[in-house]
Amino acid sequence: MNTLIGQAGPQGIAGIGTDLIYIHRIQASYDRFGMRFAKRILGPEEIIRFEGRYTRDAARGIRFLATRFAAKEAFSKAIGLGMRMPMYWSGMQTLNAASGKPVVVLAEPLKTWYEQRFGTAHVSVTDESDLAMAFVLVESKKGQ
Repeated sequence: MNTLIGQAGPQGIAGIGTDLIYIHRIQASYDRFGMRFAKRILGPEEIIRFEGRYTRDAARGIRFLATRFAAKEAFSKAIGLGMRMPMYWSGMQTLNAASGKPVVVLAEPLKTWYEQRFGTAHVSVTDESDLAMAFVLVESKKGQ
């Protein structure tokens, strides 16, 4: 019998999403709207991290903003909503576990809606040159 490596039981994949964005587009939006743009996109903990990175190195801050933008787009695709309620920009945050692994953190009402339908969400972000990318995999809810 063949089994998938890393298979964690009977739950499966409920959705996947990916997003690829030019970092210069995020830079242009930030240049035009400043923190108003960042606060529309980022959740509270992401804003703290963005401000710290931007203060130390503006380019690194914009790369952070771009990867988080891409993660939100990818997540919205994985759950099948796009950017409509209960999905909203600042309601999904990509933070880091102590190990550095990116993790999905949700705010209400998105959190309750999500937990009724799905299992664990996995996110990966990267940037290179003028591109930022995110990939999200959403597990099925256990027992479904």
